[in-house]
Amino acid sequence: MAPSSPSGRRDGDDGVSWMHSISRLRQQQKLIRTPDPSNPGYVRQKDNGKLWVRERLDALLDVGSWVEVGSVTGKPVEDEKTGELKGFTSGNILIGWGTLKGRKVFVTADDFSVRGGHADGGIMGKAAYGEIQARKAGVPLVRLLDGSSGGGSVATYLAIGATYIPSLAGLGQSMDAMATIPVASALLGPVVGLAAAKAVTSHFSVMVKNLSQLFAAGPPVVKQATFENLSKEALGGWEIHARNGTVDNVCNSEAEAFQQIRDFLSFLPPNVYNLPPSESSDDPVTRRDEELISIIPRRRARTYDIRKLIRLIVDLSSNPSSSTHGTGSSFFEIGETWGKSIVTGLARLSGHPVGVLSSDCTVGGGAIDALACQKTTRFVNLCDHFNIPILNLVDQPGFAIGSAAEKAATIRHGASAMSALYSTRVPIFTVILRRAFGVAGAAFANPEDDNNNRVAWPSGDWGSLPLEGGIEAAYKRKLDQAPTPAARDKLMKSLLEQFEDVRSPMRTAHKFWVEEIIDPRDTRPLACDWVAHAYGQLLPQLTARKQAALSFRPTYKL
Repeated sequence: MAPSSPSGRRDGDDGVSWMHSISRLRQQQKLIRTPDPSNPGYVRQKDNGKLWVRERLDALLDVGSWVEVGSVTGKPVEDEKTGELKGFTSGNILIGWGTLKGRKVFVTADDFSVRGGHADGGIMGKAAYGEIQARKAGVPLVRLLDGSSGGGSVATYLAIGATYIPSLAGLGQSMDAMATIPVASALLGPVVGLAAAKAVTSHFSVMVKNLSQLFAAGPPVVKQATFENLSKEALGGWEIHARNGTVDNVCNSEAEAFQQIRDFLSFLPPNVYNLPPSESSDDPVTRRDEELISIIPRRRARTYDIRKLIRLIVDLSSNPSSSTHGTGSSFFEIGETWGKSIVTGLARLSGHPVGVLSSDCTVGGGAIDALACQKTTRFVNLCDHFNIPILNLVDQPGFAIGSAAEKAATIRHGASAMSALYSTRVPIFTVILRRAFGVAGAAFANPEDDNNNRVAWPSGDWGSLPLEGGIEAAYKRKLDQAPTPAARDKLMKSLLEQFEDVRSPMRTAHKFWVEEIIDPRDTRPLACDWVAHAYGQLLPQLTARKQAALSFRPTYKL
């Protein structure tokens, strides 16, 4: 204890004000906020090319917006004789308020320099408290994950003198947060155990190449359990999780990870009871790009660049220097490295946020495999949950087929994707660009009827089966009876010519089986008109229904 005066007061205490207590508080805060170059954990953090936790907060948030909660969480180290403050061992999780592009958010950030983020270096309940505060305030939650994020360490057993039945501290709060507010996570180092669970319990996650890894248990535990001697990168590096869909996006640096989180949240409302934030746009709604008239090749076997097509329709970025891949487009792609036959992302039309759903015909012909089905489900659920209307650009040849597709349970995952498409409550603007075949084509071309507006391009090509394969199936006996291969080919060509005329999309339009064939150059003006109506009339009704149901506990489908 510090020495006292005859009156019982500590030295420096005037006995009138609370200045002495505030002075000690400021001393402790200064120690905590100043990096300690003698701390091995801090040195290791910098040697590994990683930002210190407070540098990360500065890089992520608007300048001067960070307001910490629990600023003196930890253990002060005082001189036993004088009571003078000599040092401070801080907790390993920082929480607090800040702003991103002027919008309020709550942040939880792991400090890997303190016991690698394990529970024995932290204060139990602090991260969970942060998630509760974000949910109660109705603002987005951002997690900066590095370590176990308060997860377990066997060192705790010695400190408390016993083992314990494990519990998922705060994970229930994480699920509640997912149900009501946007949750975005950046993986900035080894993310293990509880932190790994938090990473996937997010609406958006981004992983830094060659800096972050994700696994349920790290290499030492794996070696003991399975006898595999693996590096962290080989066990759970970006090349694994960027391809299996565990994380949404990957990037090259921490700065890029923070930019992706800022971009992602700029499209989302603060919570499920509000509309996504619209912005003013200098891109004319009447813009008709001439490239659209020829972007789909006349020869059906040829491919095209779907991302270029998307960029020609959606708004140009109001800030080209920060636009995705420097393209000058408002399109922010989500999940580019996995489920590659499906393309998903967020963009703006006339300043209004929209989800973009399409297929990439350069990957497996665009056929939707098991991972692409999971990607579709996840994305449509995200848009539905946060009141984001969907621009649905259809070129869907059907589910992937063959033994590999069956082993991957493609149709099971496809059923989940179809369920998402048919149960969404947000408005959908469907543009059939080219193919719509089979069960998958039907689902994408005919999503939930009450909310769907649909047009088609003159390149449309549809049916229960692709014509070439369908003829092979329907006329198999006749084709097999041909006396020679040349005769078979001639018969097949004759059959194709008979069917060629009826496959014209104009024939479908004549019967009103497709509502309208449009000039591709008119896609943007029509989509902008649709989205203006969606934000002016339909989405306010949807959010009003959600607000009226506040007595019911919302949930989110992972």
